[in-house]
Amino acid sequence: MGWIAELFLLNAISNAHPGTMAGEFDPVFVAPGAPGSTAGSPRLSVEAAREAFTAAPGYLAACTMGLPTRQTLAALRDDLDLWQAAGTSPSRYDESVARARAAYARLVSVHVDRVAIGSQVSVLASVVASSVPDGAEVVCVTGDFSSMVYPFAAHAHRGVTVRNVPLERLAESIDARTWLVAFSLVQSATGRVADAASIIEAAQRNGTRTLCDTTQATGWLTVDAGHFDATICHAYKWLCSPRGTAFLTVSAGFATQLNAVQAGWYAGEDPWHSCYGPQMALAASARRFDVSPAWQAWVGTAPALELFAELEPAAVTGYDTALGNALCDALGVPARDQAIVTWPDADGSDLRALTAAGIVASGRAGNARVAFHLWNDVNDVEAVLRALRR
Repeated sequence: MGWIAELFLLNAISNAHPGTMAGEFDPVFVAPGAPGSTAGSPRLSVEAAREAFTAAPGYLAACTMGLPTRQTLAALRDDLDLWQAAGTSPSRYDESVARARAAYARLVSVHVDRVAIGSQVSVLASVVASSVPDGAEVVCVTGDFSSMVYPFAAHAHRGVTVRNVPLERLAESIDARTWLVAFSLVQSATGRVADAASIIEAAQRNGTRTLCDTTQATGWLTVDAGHFDATICHAYKWLCSPRGTAFLTVSAGFATQLNAVQAGWYAGEDPWHSCYGPQMALAASARRFDVSPAWQAWVGTAPALELFAELEPAAVTGYDTALGNALCDALGVPARDQAIVTWPDADGSDLRALTAAGIVASGRAGNARVAFHLWNDVNDVEAVLRALRR
């Protein structure tokens, strides 16, 4: 099936980028001002970005944990050497945090003042959950990742009600009672992509706030965080960063309704003059919601996010989903233009076959689950088919 898969992949990429022929896909940089570029900012090609990763044949688990770039590995190793030689200090890590924050803001199209940093999705979701009014309703997605559900359910003691509905009915389930709709843009268990436009429209019509988890989206899908009242993203999956670096974006209007419940020294207007009480001067920007950073993790995150911020998101989408569609076509299941591909595997036999063949995949909610990202190619599609004898 080799030449068939390759032809399908090239055609899929060409279709994702009209006017681009197979064989001339994606120059190293798109000229500034060209369609799909950011004016004045050259864009890195998918092919160039692929060179940032060491070969990882059979690793189909970006939805579980991304792989580090060469730049991330180098930065972390250099930092460990400095630490061993007593050549680093806490203040030195501010540069890595600032670089990562700026790159993430660019990646999701918001001003850097609207970006707060944290460590986990649940931690940042708890900032929003703590500000839900007593007795208010929050609508979540049935089967969504628990870090987008538990923080709200934990406030049942003060009358907060969590109503869980199927993803396909999320928009129609928002009504005047709903204070907040909280959902993942891409569902972790299935890879299904939410109809964000319909959800946002329904929320605006009913005066409902929106919180979107983009952890399974940012890095392979175009994400404009400014369309939501708040977004959360952990960077260790599709953004290929160390675990322990996450982001909260919050609109200026919504920020005034949120309590800085985890306020600490790093949430101060000047963190290095906020180390001791009792006076508190929180940052005027979204930094007031910052969680004190895990230093080394941010050293590795900064170069990874700077790479993704230079990429054209649509090009990554085209590359990743072409691989996903090629696998779906060969398996005889509907192609959904998704980087995450799942199929029924209730007894786990397919996952065992993939694992036995040296393929790193995962199983979720009774499905086998694979994910395609920049380090993958058509050889990984063929490896899956060989393992499954399809």
